[in-house]
Amino acid sequence: QTPHQGRPAPSTQPWRSPGKPQALFPVPAPRWPVECEVIQETIEHIEWVPPEPEPFCPPMGVEQAPDTIGEEQGTVVYHSSPVLQGSCFTCARVGGAPGPLSSPAAPLKSPQDTTLLFESRFESGNLQKVIKVGPYEYVLTLRPDLYTAKHTQWFYFRVQNTRREPLYRFTIANMAKPKSLYGRGLRPLLYSQQDAQSCGIGWRRVGTDICYYRGSAGEPPVFRLSWTVRFPHDGDTCFFAACYPYTYSDLQRYLRALVADPARSRYCAVRALCRSLAGNTVYLLTITGPGSTAGKRVVVASARVHPGESGGSWAMRGFLDFLLSAHADAQLLRRLFVFKVVPMLNPDGVVVGNSRCSLAGRDPNRAYGTALPGSFPGVWHLRAMVQRVLAEREVVLYCDFHGHSRKNNVFMYGCDAGGDGAGTRLRQRVFPLMLSKNAPDKFSFASCKFQVQKSKEGTGRVSMWRLGVSHSYTLEVAFSGSTLGGRSSHFSVEDLESLGRLLCDTLLDFCDPTPAKVGSDLAQGALVPRGRGDTGTVPQLQQCLVEADALLQQQMGREPGSGGSWSDVSPSELES
Repeated sequence: QTPHQGRPAPSTQPWRSPGKPQALFPVPAPRWPVECEVIQETIEHIEWVPPEPEPFCPPMGVEQAPDTIGEEQGTVVYHSSPVLQGSCFTCARVGGAPGPLSSPAAPLKSPQDTTLLFESRFESGNLQKVIKVGPYEYVLTLRPDLYTAKHTQWFYFRVQNTRREPLYRFTIANMAKPKSLYGRGLRPLLYSQQDAQSCGIGWRRVGTDICYYRGSAGEPPVFRLSWTVRFPHDGDTCFFAACYPYTYSDLQRYLRALVADPARSRYCAVRALCRSLAGNTVYLLTITGPGSTAGKRVVVASARVHPGESGGSWAMRGFLDFLLSAHADAQLLRRLFVFKVVPMLNPDGVVVGNSRCSLAGRDPNRAYGTALPGSFPGVWHLRAMVQRVLAEREVVLYCDFHGHSRKNNVFMYGCDAGGDGAGTRLRQRVFPLMLSKNAPDKFSFASCKFQVQKSKEGTGRVSMWRLGVSHSYTLEVAFSGSTLGGRSSHFSVEDLESLGRLLCDTLLDFCDPTPAKVGSDLAQGALVPRGRGDTGTVPQLQQCLVEADALLQQQMGREPGSGGSWSDVSPSELES
């Protein structure tokens, strides 16, 4: 029996040795709001990395936007809109709505009928309505985040009854953001079940004539995403998605395998931080080496506070895979630190296919300052846990994994309010600068921002910094890919997972117990060998302090090394 929705599960004491995990597994199936219909099929996808990087698609200009036949002239071929009981969440159950399922897809009229069959009543799916406006042309409406009328960005749906020869056009008619990476070369993802079963091919980038443009002239404005595609097979079952899906059930399968592994479970405890509004478990992992935790500093990491940013989960999985591996650097990290990891802060949003909100109908990453445990249990209990930890020892780093829909590459947001001394403000920039050295083909230091805007006071990053976490960051992973290091291509799952490993690598550089001494070569940007058995060379703390100082001097129009006070320069001035 799961607790009543919103009620916290007993939190673990922060400094118990991991030992044996609590008996969280086997776990119940995900709990859904009772308004949501859920099909019984289990949706799983194989993992696959394309043999070559998938290039960006030259986007069409707005002037080339397709003329879509009026939707009123088309035929509704799919309509699945949950009947909301009032305007807010009431209760949840495994399997969602009780009783027999409705039939939202229009039935085929004959074996020769080429109409596509749509479906998205599965985990993370969010298709609401489809209108057929031509023989092979469809206009799609995404379901807004539950209990809201907005936040349409993520998409994930299934199509059946495909034909291989025709060129299909899909247009999503209610995208929310005025700018998108679809206007800069991002392509949707396609998964073919036949290709997965016969060739071992998984998610891949597809689409031509991709266009992102303003739709109707009404208020608030809505935007359209349009693309054309040919399916690889007749009679196939295919899926489209905005980013590689990573569902709550995917996380549960990962954690179940972790708990069953005698090697990894020795230094990882999986517990319940709390329960979500729907009664789904918000998992907390405590990772550290065997023996006493005395004197160990703490690293806190979290992901998926925004459910539509699934790339954050793949980066988090890479982080956990490396941290729990037998690699010498992973062993050193476990010896030096205690890691507190919440891999999915907003499981309800992930389950129902929201882009941004929880079942409270609000963005939990704007609620850290005011959150009540009954409304935003995940962020409330994470913040409370960090407060307890800080009462006993230092939290050296907090990192919240996100996805970004408007900027390429990977970058970070940090915290510089402008009131600290020059040294403190420089150190805020050192960790991202080190990560850019370790991931030169993915991470853009130039895209990092450190200004603490008033509108961001309720975020995890700023909230943890206000509590006393000196280095608190949001890691932003583009939905698209990289334009760095000669690349102009999409991120693969392998790219996303590598970010987690590179974050671990950078943490060791940042907290290296034996950093190299500052020498004249550091001012020239030379790299210093790490000396931990790694064959490469890596940036060290002192070198990056010197380099960050030089970069900021250049931003202010000063000659590097000319000195000058930082206390009189605001973050907004620096970033302008």
